[in-house]
Amino acid sequence: MSPGITIYIFQYSYPHSNQYLLTLNSLLLNLNTLKKLFWKVIYSSLGIISLISCNQNNKHELKTTEEIVEHYSMKFLSDDRIHSVSIAIVENNNEYTFHFGEQNPGKNNPPTDSTLYELASVTKTFTGTMVAKAVLDGKISLDDDIRKYLPEDYPNFEYNGEKITIKNLITHTGGFPNMIPTMANKNEFWEGLHQVTINSEPGTEFHYSNTAPEITAFILEQAYGIQYQKLVQNFILSPNDMTNTKFNLNERDKELLIQGYNGDNEPQEHYQNNLWGGISGLHSNTLDLIKYIKYLLNDSIPEVKESHKNCFSTQYDFDIGYHWNIVKIDGEICYRHHGGIWGMQNWFMVFPESNIGIAVLSNASFQGNLLSPGIDERLEDLALNIKKELSAR
Repeated sequence: MSPGITIYIFQYSYPHSNQYLLTLNSLLLNLNTLKKLFWKVIYSSLGIISLISCNQNNKHELKTTEEIVEHYSMKFLSDDRIHSVSIAIVENNNEYTFHFGEQNPGKNNPPTDSTLYELASVTKTFTGTMVAKAVLDGKISLDDDIRKYLPEDYPNFEYNGEKITIKNLITHTGGFPNMIPTMANKNEFWEGLHQVTINSEPGTEFHYSNTAPEITAFILEQAYGIQYQKLVQNFILSPNDMTNTKFNLNERDKELLIQGYNGDNEPQEHYQNNLWGGISGLHSNTLDLIKYIKYLLNDSIPEVKESHKNCFSTQYDFDIGYHWNIVKIDGEICYRHHGGIWGMQNWFMVFPESNIGIAVLSNASFQGNLLSPGIDERLEDLALNIKKELSAR
């Protein structure tokens, strides 16, 4: 859900505790930053040792895409808490899908191109792309006061007279909490928003929010007069023939949906979003993610180009586009997003300059500590190691 930071969709909070949550979130972000620095030092040291060892033993260099992916995937699966990984890659118009491990422990049933994963917060990239299209279509403006579109009056949606705009929603700078306690259904959601206190001037500070994108999805419905999920279907999924990417699953789809596990190998329930679907709710497989990567690598598509615009520079060394986290990796711009939910994790990255896109997905979810990285960091390293090897050939 965030650039290198595990922030789960399910986070409990209570009324009148927003300032505490914002402070706590900032503390957790800083701790995660320190943890990532620690692991980068460790990995760098191991990399040097590995390089020396390889030179001494004159080991075979990784050359083919298949060799590169298998090498790093096997390292990723060496932790017995991780059961499988699926990977979709587009490299200079070449398309690849890979699957390793087993869906269920001891079942010897590897995932396939048909296996469905929960995309979790990668769904937000669809929301951001829809906002970009709405801006280009003249349906909304990024500078619009969000209250213009809401069904009730929210005088609390400002800070010292400064309004919250649509731009603030897509960049997580509106001052909204990560979650509000009342997200079980739409009626409770609107009621709960009256209890929100905005504690910072809109547009000045990044605070990751799973509240804001649901408001965004509702605004898109008002702008087009079409249900949000139908908008995603009409403007993104159908034009790209992404027939296996869905919010709602039929019985056959449910049979293809991979079971997720926590760090104790306990099966986890699948997430059900009863709101609009702006934060999470899409399911997909590697074949469709190949199509999504190709779509997002094509900057001649107006809404794709618009969605990649830098809208805000955060205090955490990354920028924000239309729900895209924008980072520079080895001198190259990367547009990416993390998705994490109970039992499911994935990273989605596109590198337009080198015309490479990667999606990595696993049916495991566990947090890390100073002694062991979480699966989000392991998946991130898997994707980045593959990308680095591909670019170095």
